Amino acid sequence: MNGAKLRARLQAGDSITMFNPHHVSPGLSVRLVELGADSIFVDCEHGTWSFEDVRLTGQVVRGAGGAAIVRPHSHERPILIRYLNAGADGLMVPMVDTADQARAIVDAVRYALPSDHEKRLVVSMVETLEAIENLDEMLAVDGIDVFFIGPGDLSQNMGYPPAPPFGEPRPKEVMERVAYAVQKIRSAGKVAGTLVTADEFPYWLEKGVQYFYVHSDPFLRIGMNGIKSLLGR
Repeated sequence: MNGAKLRARLQAGDSITMFNPHHVSPGLSVRLVELGADSIFVDCEHGTWSFEDVRLTGQVVRGAGGAAIVRPHSHERPILIRYLNAGADGLMVPMVDTADQARAIVDAVRYALPSDHEKRLVVSMVETLEAIENLDEMLAVDGIDVFFIGPGDLSQNMGYPPAPPFGEPRPKEVMERVAYAVQKIRSAGKVAGTLVTADEFPYWLEKGVQYFYVHSDPFLRIGMNGIKSLLGR
C-alpha cells in the first residue's frame, strides 16, 4: 500500500499534497495523480463514495503511483476497519479531540491489519478548540503519522462560517489558532497538515506544514473565470 511511501517521504522532510476531486470519479482521481497530486482525498464524511468506490479508486490511484486517503464519517471502529479492508492507503479521521480517541484509532488500524498496518497512513484531524487544548497528550500517542488542523470545522467551532467568501482570507483569530497548533505539532517532532489554497501554500510551507490538503474546485473556478473574462461575461 502506498501509505507507507507517503510516511517515508514525510519522515524524510518532504511535503505531500492530497487533492480532493469533489466527484466520485476514479478517472478524475487518476488524472489528478498523473498531473502531480501525491494522494487523493476520498471524502466519505461529506461525499457519496461507497465502499466499492473506495476499493476501485484505491486500485487505480495506486496504479498511477498515488495513494487514496479515506475520510470516514466518524472514528467509529467498525467503519475504520471496513475502509481499511476495502483498500484505503490511509485514514484521515475527523473530530479527534482526545488522546484516548487517538489511541482507539491506532488500535483499530492495528486490529484490522495485524500484519501490514504500517503500510497505511494514519491522519488525526484537529478540528475543535478542545482538540487544540489536548494537543500535548495527543501528540504523545504512538501510531499517528499526521496531525491535521481542519480550518473549516475549527472556524465553525470558534463561531465563524466554515469558509470565507471565495478569494478572501479566513478570520485572523482562526489563522492564529491554526498557526499555534502547527507550532505545537512541529515542536513535538510530528508532522503537521492543513487545508490550503494556492495563495496560502507559501505561508504554511514556511511555517513547517508538510501535509497539504488542496481542493480541485478552486482551480476549475479560476480557469472558468479566466475564460468568462475573455468572453466579457
